Amino acid sequence: MHSRETGYNVLYIIYYFYNVNDSGVDMKVFVLVKQVPDTYEQRQIALDSGMLARDASEKVVDEIDERVASVAAELKKVGTATEVVAVTMGPADADKSIRKVLALAADRAVHIVDDALAGSDMVQTARVLAEATKDADLILAGAESTDGRGAMVPAMIAEILDRPHIVGADSFEIAGSSVTGVTNTETQKIALSATTPAVVSLTEKAGEPKLPNFKAIREAKKKEIAVTSLADLGLSAGPEAAYVRNVMVSAAERPPKEAGQKVSGETATTELVDFLAERHLI
Repeated sequence: MHSRETGYNVLYIIYYFYNVNDSGVDMKVFVLVKQVPDTYEQRQIALDSGMLARDASEKVVDEIDERVASVAAELKKVGTATEVVAVTMGPADADKSIRKVLALAADRAVHIVDDALAGSDMVQTARVLAEATKDADLILAGAESTDGRGAMVPAMIAEILDRPHIVGADSFEIAGSSVTGVTNTETQKIALSATTPAVVSLTEKAGEPKLPNFKAIREAKKKEIAVTSLADLGLSAGPEAAYVRNVMVSAAERPPKEAGQKVSGETATTELVDFLAERHLI
């Protein structure tokens, strides 16, 4: 399965949680966060590429991922997490979104910047993130982004890393080396459990987004953001490394809306019947 929906403005955050559990093993939890065009603005497709025009509106951290980040922040607050590291895949200007996450919870960040990643599909994005998160005991992600709505990157990462995937959990809990997520379907509530290392994708019900305070924002400006590349990861990825590629042959703007035929008065019924009959609708 391939999609160009992720583009290059993709922000992913990795949180490291060191938790001495019942077995005495340190647990590392990574959280993925994506940078997207502002949810409340009109989104557009670039006619020259067929992809989302990410520069046409303000770029922000996806709301569902802010909710996942709030879950991570709560784990840090209660002492489960002792260090948080943000890992971002995206262009140079993604550092603005990184700073916000640093203000929310992260202690430092790694920013993956590489021109070869421009236009990456979900598979190539997952390959990069899987390499960056391969040391995780637990990977947390939003179940579905608001721009592409592919909802496949967490599953792809799990497949690449050969790990179980708990899908669309409204909540989760950790007990020792086991994680349990509660998933609600149309007919029932299901509790899914897996032994770490594992991947868990969370819905918008998992947590409430929070705003960082002024002190946290000031401290975030002093935190380290280490810039790295595909070469540093020892990986070849991006559109040129894809097994197959989508090719746009043409694109056109949506035509303006035109007013339809109006019927009124004593002949309205006859006119309506004739209109439908001409179009073979009756």
